[in-house]
Amino acid sequence: MSSSSRGGRFKVRFRNIFRHPTTGETPLPAADLVASDPETLRREIEVRDAALLKAEQMIQSLREELDERRSEADALRRVGEATGAAFDLEDMLQVTVEVAIHVTRTDSCQIYLLDPKTNELVLRAADETGQSMIGKIRLKVGEGITGWAAKERKPVAVPKNAYEDDRFRFFPEIHEEQFESILSVPLLSRGRVLGVVNVRTREPREYTKHQMRLLSGIAGQVAGAIEKASRTRDLERTAVQLQQLSEVSRTIMSNVYLDDMLLKFVQLTARAMSYKICTVMLVNHQTQELVIKATCGSDGRAPIPEYVHKPPIRLGESIAGRAVLQGRIMTVPDVKKHPHTRFPDIAERAGLTSLASVPLMITGEVLGVLNCYTERVHEFPPEELAILQALGAQAALAIQTARLMMKSAVIQEMNHRVKNNLQQIASLVRLQMRYGGFATVEEAMNDTLSRIQAIAAVHELLLRDDLDSVSIGRLAEHILFATKQSVVAPGKSIVTEFAGPDIRLPLSHATTFALVLNELVQNAVEHGFSDLDQGRILVEARKTDAEITVTVLNDGHPLPEGFDPSMKGRLGLRIVSDLVRGGLNGTFTMTSDHDAGGIVARVTFPVP
Repeated sequence: MSSSSRGGRFKVRFRNIFRHPTTGETPLPAADLVASDPETLRREIEVRDAALLKAEQMIQSLREELDERRSEADALRRVGEATGAAFDLEDMLQVTVEVAIHVTRTDSCQIYLLDPKTNELVLRAADETGQSMIGKIRLKVGEGITGWAAKERKPVAVPKNAYEDDRFRFFPEIHEEQFESILSVPLLSRGRVLGVVNVRTREPREYTKHQMRLLSGIAGQVAGAIEKASRTRDLERTAVQLQQLSEVSRTIMSNVYLDDMLLKFVQLTARAMSYKICTVMLVNHQTQELVIKATCGSDGRAPIPEYVHKPPIRLGESIAGRAVLQGRIMTVPDVKKHPHTRFPDIAERAGLTSLASVPLMITGEVLGVLNCYTERVHEFPPEELAILQALGAQAALAIQTARLMMKSAVIQEMNHRVKNNLQQIASLVRLQMRYGGFATVEEAMNDTLSRIQAIAAVHELLLRDDLDSVSIGRLAEHILFATKQSVVAPGKSIVTEFAGPDIRLPLSHATTFALVLNELVQNAVEHGFSDLDQGRILVEARKTDAEITVTVLNDGHPLPEGFDPSMKGRLGLRIVSDLVRGGLNGTFTMTSDHDAGGIVARVTFPVP
C-alpha cells in the first residue's frame, strides 16, 4: 500500500473518532460551545473525551504495529547478516536457528532440507534438543506436520497438543513430548520446495499473523541464501571442471602413446569429476566386442582385480554396449539393480552405484565408450553430461590421432623391416640352394613363395590392425587358410583350427614367428598327411606372465624312431630351430604324443 493511500486512510479514521459514540453527532466548533447551554457543553465534552480515548487507543495500536514491523525488519536484517556472514551452508543454517528462536520468542527450532535424490526432508540444523540427530532424521514429503507443510507449500500452525495431531510423526530422540505448539513454514524458491523451518514452544501458543509472517520472511531469506549458495557451488564446480577439462584435453592431445594416453585420461576425468571409477573400453571391430583398455579411480588407484579383468562384452550387450550401439549417452541410477547390468555382483563388491556411459565418437564412428561410476546414487544433470560429451569427443580425437601416429611410425618401421625381410628371404634361398634337394625348379619356387607369403601376412595384418602388434590367433588363422589353399592337394580334407586367447606380438617378433609357424604347418601337411586323405591340424597358444607357448598338433603319420629335427635334409625344421633360438630366444621340440593324439611341435619363448 502506498504512503498516500495509507495517509488518506488514517485521516478518515481520525476524522471519524470525533463523532459521538452513541448519537454519531459531530462536535461543534469551539466558538459555538461558548454560546451553548451547560447541558450541551457537557455532552460536547463527553464526545471529545471519548474521541481522545479512541485516538489514544488507535495511536497505541499503530505504535504496536510499527514496533512489530521494526522487530520484523530487524529480525530479517539479522537473518540476512547471519546468512551472509556464514562460511558454509551448515554454519548459516545453525545461525538461522538461533536467530529464529530469539525473534519468534519460541523454545526450539529445526531446519529440514529436501534431498532431491530421495525426495526426503533431512534434519540439517537444530537447537540443542536435536543436535545429536542432525543428518539422521528423515521424513518423506507429506509425512508428519513438517512433510505436510512441504507437500502443501504453505505454513501450518498447531497451537497446542501438537503430538496429538493426526499428521504428527513422533521422534523421541529430539524430546518432542516437551513441546505443545508447532509452526512449520516451507522454504520456497522460484516455486520449488527447498525444505521446512519449524519453531516450537513448551507452552500452548496461538501464533499471530505477525509471527507467521515473521517466520515466513525468515524462511524466504533462508531459501534465497540456500539457492544462492547452491548456484555458487554449481558455478564453482563447473569452473573447476572446465579448467580440468582443459587440462585433460592438453594432456591427452600431447600424448601419442595410446595406452599411456588412455590411462591418463581416466585418471584426470575421475579426479576432475569426483567419480568412483572411470573406464575406457574400445571397440574390437573384428569380434564386435568392447574391451577394457584403461581404468582408474578418483584416488589414482585401479579398482578391484575382478573389475579390471572383466571379459569383453558384445556391442548391444550391457549398458555400455547399448550406448555404443545406439551412439548416445546412457545413464543408470543404480547399476546393481538394472536388468542390463552384466556383472551386478562385481559392481556390488567394487562399490559402484550410478553410471554414465558416454560413446567416444568421431565423424559418426564410435571408437569406444567412457564409463563413469559414482559411489552413491547420483543424478547426472545436463551440464555434467555436456562436459562428459565434450571429454568423450576429445578422447575420440586423441585416440584417432594416436592410432594415425602409430601407423605412421609402423610404416616407417616397416620400411626398415622390409629391407631386413628381403635379406632374410635371401638367406633362406641360399639355404634352399645348398640343402634343399628339390626335384624341380617349380618345387623350389613354391617353397620359397610360401615363406614370402608368411612374411607378407604379418605386414597385411599389421596394416589392418590398430596398434603396432599382431594377434597370434589371426596370424595363425591366416597361415592355416593360405596353406590349405596352396599346399593341400585337391580331394584331401584337412580340418584346421586355432585355440587360445588373443595374444599379441610386437612387430620385432611377429615376422620371425610367422616364418616359424608357416614351416610347422607346411611340415604337418606335407609329411603328416602325405598319403592320407583327411586329418586335423590344431594350433594352440598359451601365455603366462613369463612365456608364450605355441603348439602345432596334427593327427597324421607318427614320427619315425630316433627322429631329430636338426638332421640333414630337413631344411624346414632346421629353419624353425634357428629362428626360434636366434630370433625368439626360445626352444623348439617335436615329438609323437599318443595322449595328445598325434605329433606335437612346441615352440616356447619369453614374453616380449
